[in-house]
Amino acid sequence: MSRAEHSPKGRRDILVATACSLFVAAMVGAAYAAVPLYNWFCRTTGFAGTPRIAGAAPAHVLDRTLKIRFDANVAGGLPWQFEPERSTIEVRIGEVVSVNYRVTNLAARDTVGMASYNVSPATVGAYFTKINCFCFSEQRLRAGEQRDMTVVFFVDPEIVKDAEQDGLDSITLSYTMYQVRQPQAPQPQGAEVPAAGRS
Repeated sequence: MSRAEHSPKGRRDILVATACSLFVAAMVGAAYAAVPLYNWFCRTTGFAGTPRIAGAAPAHVLDRTLKIRFDANVAGGLPWQFEPERSTIEVRIGEVVSVNYRVTNLAARDTVGMASYNVSPATVGAYFTKINCFCFSEQRLRAGEQRDMTVVFFVDPEIVKDAEQDGLDSITLSYTMYQVRQPQAPQPQGAEVPAAGRS
């Protein structure tokens, strides 16, 4: 070993280099984990207007009603028509409700889409709870196919305990459909690939 490695300065340099390497490794790991952790956090807490997911209906239904508005959007690049069967409904707090959205593939080819969703005002995300939804998975539509897709939800009765929601009379559930890019089908072995620049 050289004298520099035994000196206090050499040990300090090695310690700093090790600490920097560990810091970089931790930041790379945090970058990969950030999106799944954020999605889990939003679904669990209702943060940023993300509705929660439940396995069962609440035990009781209240008399207080809310107007639920439904919004449907399609992002660029996805040739779909997408709309709710009704634009608004009145629901009682705690009542389990099913609503259909109709989607039509306007393309002459199969396409795949997935919905992102949120509710507004954002503060009600913790109380707007889905039991089942087409937005939980990708939707594959054949060319020209039309399909009704269902969302099943309720507004959690716990909302009446939140003084911030006392004046609440309406909630908007909004979906945006995005195109899901599918991987290219593998070419069979021996298939000729056209050379660039030739017709």
